[in-house]
Amino acid sequence: MSPLFQTASPPQLPITPPATDLDRCLDSSPGSNTALSTAIHVLSTEATALSHLARLYQTDPCAQQAFTRAVEVITSCVSSGRNNKLIASGVGKSGKMAEKLVSTLNSLGVLSTFLHPVEALHGDLGTIRPGDVMLIMTFSGQTSELATLVSHLPFHMPLIMLTGHSNPSLSPISRHHARSDVIILPTPIHESEELSFGVAAPTTSTTVTTALGDALAIAVAENVNAGKGSTGRDVLRGNHPGGAIGLRQ
Repeated sequence: MSPLFQTASPPQLPITPPATDLDRCLDSSPGSNTALSTAIHVLSTEATALSHLARLYQTDPCAQQAFTRAVEVITSCVSSGRNNKLIASGVGKSGKMAEKLVSTLNSLGVLSTFLHPVEALHGDLGTIRPGDVMLIMTFSGQTSELATLVSHLPFHMPLIMLTGHSNPSLSPISRHHARSDVIILPTPIHESEELSFGVAAPTTSTTVTTALGDALAIAVAENVNAGKGSTGRDVLRGNHPGGAIGLRQ
């Protein structure tokens, strides 16, 4: 064959991939290994907590019944034709999670609103209408602002609580107000955050609570939209035209 048509041998690639800028950056950072170890520990711990939560709702009849009942109560409320709604409340990190739950539900066609417990006591109790459902988030089950709010709710108003406790008798809020009818959705964690991370900052507890809120939102939306002959995708297309999600619809 003419030398003009001979092909060159492909270059030999190194067995070990070449170092990237990120690799060099990490190698030059004295605390990088410690930071990454901490990050992996946090991620692994929270993943374990979610696994425990899923197992609880797979195997515990009380948790299963409570979740099913919560879905039924909320579905009945927002499907009544009287413009009733779910009202979610919480303080601090729990308040932020309650707001996130409300936002998700509204996107999926489930009428919801957030009620701050302090503002509620200064006039916003007026947003409550007969037939509404109240959902509160409190991992400890004893948040004083929520306890005060509950004391001013109509006694017949359905009350759902996402909490680290497993039944009403263990939750100071429901026990103090003799609310044996509270629907308890347990969000326990397998070990305390202080034991896991050396600090009692809401981390694992907020992860499992947010996840259960998502589970509740999707389950309720499926029921509500099926009753209207629509799907969550159809509803989201109309309610969320903006952003990357809107572009995908």
